[in-house]
Amino acid sequence: MAHEHRVQIYYEDTDHSGVVYHANYLKYFERAREHMLGTAELRRLLDEDGVGFVVYKAELGWKRGARFGDTITIRTRVKMESPYRAIFRQDAFRDDELLVEGVIQLACVTADGKLVPLPESAARVIEASEGP
Repeated sequence: MAHEHRVQIYYEDTDHSGVVYHANYLKYFERAREHMLGTAELRRLLDEDGVGFVVYKAELGWKRGARFGDTITIRTRVKMESPYRAIFRQDAFRDDELLVEGVIQLACVTADGKLVPLPESAARVIEASEGP
């Protein structure tokens, strides 16, 4: 089951041709992951447990660009690759048209950069999204 997050495309998101600047999709995907995992829990992990998520690897493929005025949907599916890594498959759609494909791999680290297992709260969200 995919988590869905809608994004309004503003003029500031576009380049001189009126198409979304390519790097902005990374921001949209980040926002979708934040909504999926929960802002309050991500903040708690940082403040209380001293851990946060970092992007280990990002792969993007562009099919077509969103334009100023569009509303797009980021569909996110995630799976645990190991106790230390989650793989987020994130795709941007305008209606049913695939615009951008993304695979984002995340790991969890302490404030000093030490790799740690993914927190139980995040693992529960991931396991619930994987379905039966």
